[in-house]
Amino acid sequence: MEKSSGFKIRLGLFIAIGLAFFILAIFIIGRQKNLFNPVFKLTTTFYSISGLQVGNNVRFSGINVGTVDNIKIINDSTVRVDMLIKKDIQQFIKADCEATIGSEGIIGDKILVITQGSSDAHMVKDGQQLGSTEPVETDAIMASLQVSVVNAEIITGQLAEIMTKINSGNGTLGRLIQDTTIAESFSQTMMNLKKSTKGLNENMEAAKHNFLLKGYFNKKEKAAAKLKKEEDKKVEDEKKKNGNQK
Repeated sequence: MEKSSGFKIRLGLFIAIGLAFFILAIFIIGRQKNLFNPVFKLTTTFYSISGLQVGNNVRFSGINVGTVDNIKIINDSTVRVDMLIKKDIQQFIKADCEATIGSEGIIGDKILVITQGSSDAHMVKDGQQLGSTEPVETDAIMASLQVSVVNAEIITGQLAEIMTKINSGNGTLGRLIQDTTIAESFSQTMMNLKKSTKGLNENMEAAKHNFLLKGYFNKKEKAAAKLKKEEDKKVEDEKKKNGNQK
């Protein structure tokens, strides 16, 4: 009798715990799926949904505001996606908002993202269809990356070939770097140019003091001084004119 009573108590506890977990699971799932919150319905269409599934989150302004309720193929180029959105979010979603498909991180679940609309647009209505932006397929991204990798490999090979030729002394740049005779010749040319410039300056100074050319240089200096004086006078007259106008 005592054994039978103990068994019944354990059975009752097991059933009670099971019911508690069952109710808790229903509550958690219902909360995630907005079963216990007032909701309204929105719909949109895509050419391809890129793996979006029923039950995936709907996000607005970075916040989960609903779930994907239904996905249905309309024809060979159109897929309709129905959403259930929390009723208190309706006032923030405008009629010109658009839906697009994103993902939770790089390899996470797909999500439906509602973009921001304009402030002067009307509030969205229950059952209204939103515009959509087609998602970028992962295969297209990978193909683009593959092309970039191939191009980078070609450029790297060409640079390596150029550096090999330069290091071996081939080409003009390679000879300039590797051949010391060319480098010394270039240095000597620069030194000669500096000497020629210095000699030209000395000749000009000597010419200024030469008896035959002294008059010419004096005229040049007087003309420059006269021009500077006229410019200074114009500036002074302009200042006086502006002062009188005030």
